Amino acid sequence: MNKENKLIPGLPSGFEDRWNKKLLLKKKLLKAIEKNFVKFGFDPLETPSFEISENIGSFLAEDDSNPMSDVFSFEDGNKNITLRYDLSSPLARFVAQNNQELPSIYKRYAIQNVFRNEKAGNARYREFTQADCDIVGNVNPAQANAELCNLIASTLIACGLNKDQFTINVSNRKIVQGLIEELKISEEKKIKVMRAIDKLDKPGFGLKGVEDLLKKQRKDASGAITKGADLNDDQASQIINFLKAKDLTELKKRLKNPVSQEGIKEIEDLLEILTYGGYADQVKTNFTIVRGLAYYDGFCVETNLNFKATNIEGKEVDIGSICSGGQYNKLISRFKGLDIPGTGVSIGVDRLLFAMMQLDQIKVDEQKPAIVCVMEEKYLKNYYDILNILRNNNINSEIFLDSKKNLGKQLTYANKRGCPVAVICGENEFKDNTVTLKNLLGTKGENNQITVSKENLINEIKKFI
Repeated sequence: MNKENKLIPGLPSGFEDRWNKKLLLKKKLLKAIEKNFVKFGFDPLETPSFEISENIGSFLAEDDSNPMSDVFSFEDGNKNITLRYDLSSPLARFVAQNNQELPSIYKRYAIQNVFRNEKAGNARYREFTQADCDIVGNVNPAQANAELCNLIASTLIACGLNKDQFTINVSNRKIVQGLIEELKISEEKKIKVMRAIDKLDKPGFGLKGVEDLLKKQRKDASGAITKGADLNDDQASQIINFLKAKDLTELKKRLKNPVSQEGIKEIEDLLEILTYGGYADQVKTNFTIVRGLAYYDGFCVETNLNFKATNIEGKEVDIGSICSGGQYNKLISRFKGLDIPGTGVSIGVDRLLFAMMQLDQIKVDEQKPAIVCVMEEKYLKNYYDILNILRNNNINSEIFLDSKKNLGKQLTYANKRGCPVAVICGENEFKDNTVTLKNLLGTKGENNQITVSKENLINEIKKFI
């Protein structure tokens, strides 16, 4: 390949390589998350990356003329298949397909990657890991949703966050649904209204941005125009007034329709059951939360960090919710013969990772290996004997893989790798049945090298790792 045709290494927008400390921290978070999910009684489930497009539906797209615009879809023979955009829709398909073999209340967790064809930036990725817990079956909604709130708090604390670093915000979609029905807003406009409300706390929106989306259109700072729900002034005004409500008491006085009252009662029941656990203080009501996905129809939750993060340019950014979800009573009923309610939450693992990297309050043990240097090729078998002793004693270790390199180059490699200690053996060491250990993390200028008997190798090397 000539120089002009050589490839330029790079990634598509919204995708990221993870390695070294960042990947180790992610693995640590995943381990803590899964351990806590199991502690709360959830069973694991793994589904394929692809689903038949019509089975998982199109709940993301804001462009009505192109309902699959926010997902990655492909032709597969006479069907279309789609990379999963969340873990709830595949769960609905799985439950419908395997309902007879599942318990009447199915509690499952799934930790897998999902894919969204959307604009990336500020901890928003087009491929990212979600960690979901869902409860499917006929249950007391207040109990199930309180359990999920307790799970969120317990899991985030297990990941290393302090209680004062996050808030679990809850609401109920029925509250605003009742208002929408009261205002006689047409069916085709309802989801646009919900999505407009859901953007209230997003950067650059606020009440004015939501009001624009409720009416004709919104023009953002770049000049881009988003078509609105086309409500009249009175309808838009009443929704904006609803968004200004501060507490349940005020809402109960303002909204008298039965659907809103039902949603308010469900929130009250939830808050009462939360007092039976240990995390009630973490949970606050926020009636502007309605969740953007169309399949939610009751309880809604979003968990936000109480501190700001910065992007790679050092600019302060709002990364949004790190754990969200809600109740979906009709998602599974799309499939023939089933009408099973469900509720669930999802932790955005990579978004949480983005924040935890900035906090730097969790120590990550990188467990770099000790390195066995190769001084003379004729002793190669002896070096492998030492390597086997180390590995048989559960000490991470490697042997340098090029016997033609001198010791200086081997130590340069070891330092770049971050190896804590080098095992150095020449003719004298083999003759005396000893090994020399060089502390590669010691203070420069000090004596960082000792020679010990081979039989004492394990005890001595543990002092360096």
